[in-house]
Amino acid sequence: MNIEKAYNSWADQYDSNENKTRDLDRKATIETLSKYDFKNVLELGCGTGKNTIWLLKKASRIIGLDFSQNMLNIAAHKINDSRVHLMKADLTEDWKTENSFADLITSSLTLEHIKDLNHIFSQANKKLKKNGLFFISELHPCKQYSGSKAQFKMGNEIKELEVFTHHTSEYINNAVMNGFKLIELKEWFDNNSENETPRLISFTFKK
Repeated sequence: MNIEKAYNSWADQYDSNENKTRDLDRKATIETLSKYDFKNVLELGCGTGKNTIWLLKKASRIIGLDFSQNMLNIAAHKINDSRVHLMKADLTEDWKTENSFADLITSSLTLEHIKDLNHIFSQANKKLKKNGLFFISELHPCKQYSGSKAQFKMGNEIKELEVFTHHTSEYINNAVMNGFKLIELKEWFDNNSENETPRLISFTFKK
């Protein structure tokens, strides 16, 4: 299903439906980024603002980019804060934000919908300050190998979204080619059980 159409359709129920991937991503984001300081944040795929609200506990300014206007509308309704600016954007094009703006860029459950990771890391390098951080949280490649992908229920139908499989090495190699250094990699499991396939993988890169 077309990504923009899918997320516009999913928006009304995104926050309320049972979604282990969404909930584990929130945990991964908070646990990882709690130990870092940041002021200016560029949030890729901010969606309904599920992580934006927590980021505001530390950030002085957040620019949230998303492909889905319906998702952004819900985020705007939930977040009434002058520090947050939400923008409809296609991440596969040049990002219309100030260069060297961000101390932190986050991308949660977004890059599986984007084929060209090189473009993402190239743009991230431009938008980050020196020593800025790029945090990525995604469905684990092993989950993708077994057939898992972003999906939601609409009526009696299961709607599957268009996705691309990115191997762990693909993230790291594209990061290094664009001037980033990997400082943390972590796999995230349901119920903290490591006797199963990890659900998510997260990377923290430094420019």
